[in-house]
Amino acid sequence: MRSRLRRTSRTSRTSRTKGVASCLALGLTAVLALSGCSSSDNGVGPDGKVEITIAGPNQWNDQSGSFGKPWEKLIAEFEKAEPKIKVKTNVLPLADYSKTLGTQLSAGTAPELVFYSAPHQPHMVHTLDDELKKPNPYVAGNKKWADLFDPKYYGPGKGTNAEGKKEYLPFNVVSTGIYYNRAAFDKADVEAPVKTFSGLMTACGKLKKAGYSPLAMDSSPSGVGWTIKTISNMLLDKYYDKLNVFAPDGSKGKSPTVSDKARYRAILSGDLDATKTPEVAESVKLLKRVFDKCATKNWSGIAPSSSSVVNGRDFSSGKAAMAWGTPFGYGALSEVEGKVSSMPFPTVTEDTSALSTGAPAQFGADAGGTSYMIPSPVEGPKYDAALKFLQWMSVPEHTQDWLDATGALPVLKGSEAPKATKSMSQGVWSEKMRIGGQPDAPKGVTVVSLYDGYLLGSKSLDTTLKDLQAAWRKLAQEQVRDHGWDDEPWAKG
Repeated sequence: MRSRLRRTSRTSRTSRTKGVASCLALGLTAVLALSGCSSSDNGVGPDGKVEITIAGPNQWNDQSGSFGKPWEKLIAEFEKAEPKIKVKTNVLPLADYSKTLGTQLSAGTAPELVFYSAPHQPHMVHTLDDELKKPNPYVAGNKKWADLFDPKYYGPGKGTNAEGKKEYLPFNVVSTGIYYNRAAFDKADVEAPVKTFSGLMTACGKLKKAGYSPLAMDSSPSGVGWTIKTISNMLLDKYYDKLNVFAPDGSKGKSPTVSDKARYRAILSGDLDATKTPEVAESVKLLKRVFDKCATKNWSGIAPSSSSVVNGRDFSSGKAAMAWGTPFGYGALSEVEGKVSSMPFPTVTEDTSALSTGAPAQFGADAGGTSYMIPSPVEGPKYDAALKFLQWMSVPEHTQDWLDATGALPVLKGSEAPKATKSMSQGVWSEKMRIGGQPDAPKGVTVVSLYDGYLLGSKSLDTTLKDLQAAWRKLAQEQVRDHGWDDEPWAKG
């Protein structure tokens, strides 16, 4: 059914009047309004301009009506280069943008450019494969638009949907890391980057003595989740070959990183058991050491301040010396501007744990972040205008100022990563976790609730591990049902 309904860029480009014709066939003004079609023009306004709207969540600041001044400057420069195109930005609430855009895509009413993670079926958006094989008109001598991208992030097989098609265009790379205040590190005589877990423990002691909360923490799932994922991925690395039993498409085979399906199989088969796999217990104990030695006091009672920086309030005010964060959070750190840099989470070595594998800390950097798609009903001049905007955003000199101002990591060849966030997309840290870390929580359960009892001293390690195993089994069983794996032998466990 999908293949019959799917539209490729080629078919879209040769049938751009189809959307209008379909609307006219309905013959109802109300339906025309709901479907976003127009019975009076082809998308060109009376002033000769084509207006397009880009709709998505605000990842960069707390404003409800703007992605920020750097974005507005970017739009103004594009409109100057293309005076017959006007770009509107529709800022959607982070909490419910997915539902809003998913509904619009299903109904055929979505605007010209929509955020890539909105729920959709392949036929609901244009694919870009054919367009990417053509020259980018904004780059002299370019033969293939695709050649402008760093292949590590948007090369062959990267940034594709389940059908192997490229349907979104990334503006930057998404990753995470540890922000640190250089002034606080200097005051406490801490050298950055902190390379080992034992070094982190020493650094946290020095930072406390200098009057800082070493690591900003709150009750958000990110602080606990990113920390336990990173630690456990290192310790569980020795099981890579044993757990890696499925190819990326779900068939028997190998994958560069252990797939979710393989992790669920490991849980139900007993190959990964929180109560029996020693590295799980060790990971949980090291998580507690981080929270005991480094985390903000009374972290569990602090409401999340941002999805981009964990306890960004304490870090941006200078109370905390370090904080987990993504590049999107950099723009909110104006109070410590010029003092902020970043580093990977330190590696767990043998001087910390006898169970160390020597595997370095990893998290992964990938195309995503700020990425947009063109919905299938968008045709004619509006499609051309939306495509031009994506092409214009694929030129390093057009977006470098925006990257520098926001901390966004580049996806294009020739672009420079901002100094403050550069480490998040460099070295082994930028490679995807080989194991993926310990599994997440089942539906209706937060990752914080899996560990907070032990972290706060109200639950023993043994009880925590038993509860973890029960939660993992429930998660695995949910995923078996959701993906239709019930008939596979391992799924009976």
